[in-house]
Amino acid sequence: MENAFIKKEKVRFQHVDYAGIVFYPRFLEMLNNIVEDFYDEALNMPFKNIHKTGGIPTVDLKVQFKKAARLGDELTKYFWVKKLGSSSMTCGFKFEHEDGSICLEGEVSLVRVDFNADRNDIKASPFPDEMRTKLERYVIPDMRF
Repeated sequence: MENAFIKKEKVRFQHVDYAGIVFYPRFLEMLNNIVEDFYDEALNMPFKNIHKTGGIPTVDLKVQFKKAARLGDELTKYFWVKKLGSSSMTCGFKFEHEDGSICLEGEVSLVRVDFNADRNDIKASPFPDEMRTKLERYVIPDMRF
């Protein structure tokens, strides 16, 4: 999948429920992990620094669960930008099993925000030019989820 940011993640004991399959909130944690990795590795903006001046909260999330993942499975996680606005982006994601079958897919909308001095209010803030240039490398506009 050209232009996507890709990471692998092994399903661990901490991810599964009593039935031995991934408990659905753990998938959302895995999604957050790839967003953090994307910011760190693709944008050179690690989350350890990102909240000093602003943030990137999730404002919309759509997920379709397609196939269970089990303890020991290795998932390939894909993350890309579908639409890039002035201060927001809609990103697609999918997690695949080793056989190529889709475990889950969806999209997430993120907004770049700045905090005021006492951090009791936030407002949307445009992506800086350097960040926008890096984000544009991952745009795949017509990709389904």
